Amino acid sequence: MIKFAGVLLALLLSTPSLAQSVDVSGPDAQAMDIAAADLLRDRQYELDTDATNQSAPFGANLFNGGFSNDREDGLNPDYVLQPGDRVSVRIWGATAFNESLVVDPQGNIFIPTVGPVALAGVRNQDLNKRVEQSVASVYTNNVNVYTSLDGSQPVAVFVTGYVASPGRFAGIPSNSVLHFLDRAGGIDADRGSYRRIQVLRDGVALANVDLYRFLLDGHVPGIQFKDGDTIVVGARGSSVQASGDINNAAAFELLDEQLSGKELIAMAHLLPGVSFAGVSGIRANRPYSVYLPIDEFKKTQLKNGDVVSFRTDQHDQVIVVDVEGSHLGPSQFVVPVNTHLHDLLDYIEVDSELTDVSAVSIKRQTIAMRQKEALNESLQRLEARYLTASSQTDTESAIRAQEAELISQFVKNAREIEPSGRLVVSQGGEIANILLKSGDTITIPSRSDSVLLSGEVVVAQAILFKPGRKAREYIRRSGGFSQQAKTDRIVLVHANGEVTSEKNPMVSAGDEIIVLPKVPVKNLQIASTIVDILYKIAVAASVAVRL
Repeated sequence: MIKFAGVLLALLLSTPSLAQSVDVSGPDAQAMDIAAADLLRDRQYELDTDATNQSAPFGANLFNGGFSNDREDGLNPDYVLQPGDRVSVRIWGATAFNESLVVDPQGNIFIPTVGPVALAGVRNQDLNKRVEQSVASVYTNNVNVYTSLDGSQPVAVFVTGYVASPGRFAGIPSNSVLHFLDRAGGIDADRGSYRRIQVLRDGVALANVDLYRFLLDGHVPGIQFKDGDTIVVGARGSSVQASGDINNAAAFELLDEQLSGKELIAMAHLLPGVSFAGVSGIRANRPYSVYLPIDEFKKTQLKNGDVVSFRTDQHDQVIVVDVEGSHLGPSQFVVPVNTHLHDLLDYIEVDSELTDVSAVSIKRQTIAMRQKEALNESLQRLEARYLTASSQTDTESAIRAQEAELISQFVKNAREIEPSGRLVVSQGGEIANILLKSGDTITIPSRSDSVLLSGEVVVAQAILFKPGRKAREYIRRSGGFSQQAKTDRIVLVHANGEVTSEKNPMVSAGDEIIVLPKVPVKNLQIASTIVDILYKIAVAASVAVRL
């Protein structure tokens, strides 16, 4: 087993471009890496805080579902018949009758030879039984009855209060309160209440509706509307804002002046592992702030204006680190959270004849994400600059049309590139003892006696390494530059992840020579942007995207 030693080099990608590997040496390398993580965590907290301050009310998206487009027909079993409804009656046997009858203002239908049958107030599910009873009172034997409710009398319902468009809206008695609210444009998300909705009939409260019961449990109050009923949406009441590690980040309205933490948890739907809740607000006219374990928070009484942030603060005690390349033994290690690179390398067995122990590097997920973000930002700038470039002549316009297709394909290909997120930790045979993070991949390269060529060369291949040779000599031995090659800048990726970009850099064993393509675009500003993107891709992913 070979022990890796030395403390010299750590890399931090801290510039906006994130394009080049930046070496940071000295005893502060580890502290800088930790500081960068703290900075990212602080920035995420700021983003979470901004989102909290702008929370929409719970249920704000409720009326995006098209409740006004429902096709209810009033045929549900509990529907209560009323004047104006249409009923089909079929009688056969001792007498024959087949007609569609309308329930008259007195609540009856009239069947010849039978007389009036009272149906007002009868439930739909009891309709056939009621008609059978009336027919049987006249025809005691050999008679059969079949009835069905064909349609209900339309109603017009007033909707007012804090809705987007108050008014009078048509429907049928069995339409839900959601139907009429949707017809009125939904509840005013800034001022209206989702919990204080009244249905009035002749000025008297018929029902109180709390839409949270529908949002959380799917319960819709069963109300059979009559012509002239009124739905009144009250003003939005007190509320508590919830954010953080939850499924429902929103401002939750209170029915009373207080809400328990347990009730808020039930509405907010916590993500697995949430262990703490931070509460800030006003108590006794003074600022109030606490950070509580989740069990203690459940007993807390929340008040109007409180802001609650849920957090998963059960920090992992172990992390998972992968190992790839030339090594013996397992490819994955579960180590304590405070493990440094040297601590793990001491337990990785390698063959000294086959392994280049001086060129260890680390692939880190957060760095790959930042490289990807930087690449996407550059591509967006490229598209913006091209779209704003003007054409002065017809000839220039034709050229721009050709360039548009070229740039569009280039952007599409570039967006598919996945950066490696490589962190340079070795230089001159010494390795920085940085703190490992969960998801890190330690790369231990094999010893190599060759140099790899890729990009705009005539033959992309590996060539035997010869000490003292520079990049152009290897390119010449590989057939030279292609016609599309950009010959004034050669990218050299070393085995340890470092990158050199010169006209003719000195090559070491295991290096990769990348020749970038020329940019066939007339606009100098756009051309320089593309060159910058090509270089970022070469550094981040060790590939050259062809234009």
